[in-house]
Amino acid sequence: MKLKIGYKALLAEAGREAELLSQQDAAALLHDSDVVFVDLRDLRELERDGVLPGAFHAPRGMLEFWVDPESPYFKPVFGSGKRLVLYCASAWRSALAAAQLTRMGVPRVCHLEGGFRAWQQAGRPTTSLRRHSEQRKGAAE
Repeated sequence: MKLKIGYKALLAEAGREAELLSQQDAAALLHDSDVVFVDLRDLRELERDGVLPGAFHAPRGMLEFWVDPESPYFKPVFGSGKRLVLYCASAWRSALAAAQLTRMGVPRVCHLEGGFRAWQQAGRPTTSLRRHSEQRKGAAE
């Protein structure tokens, strides 16, 4: 599918529609029960880079299906009313996804400045994918 507007214009539009959250603001919200961090990276990126403990993982290709209440893949986190902080290995993907969710009527959506790489480079807490899976399994029991 061809883009109807240029790449830079697309990002500028997304930037106007979606709130940008600084790393400092995101770090302050990490343990806020009214905030859900949504990791948009795919499995290989999660394995390579690590994960934010407690974050909800939504591979990019499934996001629109998971947000739509009419979809059999709908995930209630997107209808929870909580503030959603989206991040991806490439920050521009987070901006586009946040803008798309805003257009779909999901309230309180923002994206993380610099994406996951900037978060990681700033020394913010991460864990390995295997350790994350073990923690989730332990919490379920």
